[in-house]
Amino acid sequence: MNPSSAKAKGRRLQQWVRDKLIEMLEVHPEDIESRSMGAGGEDLIMARAARLKFPHSIECKNVEKLNIWDAYEQAIANSSDYEPLVVIKKNGKKPLAVVDAEYFISLFGEKNDSRST
Repeated sequence: MNPSSAKAKGRRLQQWVRDKLIEMLEVHPEDIESRSMGAGGEDLIMARAARLKFPHSIECKNVEKLNIWDAYEQAIANSSDYEPLVVIKKNGKKPLAVVDAEYFISLFGEKNDSRST
């Protein structure tokens, strides 16, 4: 795959994640921006309104072969004060989200705590 095709493939995943977050979070489309391909830092830049609802730093990888550990380390390096999250995709497969297992399990503890009060 030539570099421009690979970048277009990555851009499509970034834009898909962006569109899903805008819909789910009910934020203005300008509150989440897809970073240009090859630029450093997070793949999605979020305004405060979006970040308050979704405190994650997102790295998108749309490739056929991936070292998930390296991708997660990249997400950590770019995450600042936010929870790192990697969205992975390959041809013919649906996107998946990768987060720290302890963080993922803690999400359910928080939901259960709010139900008991």
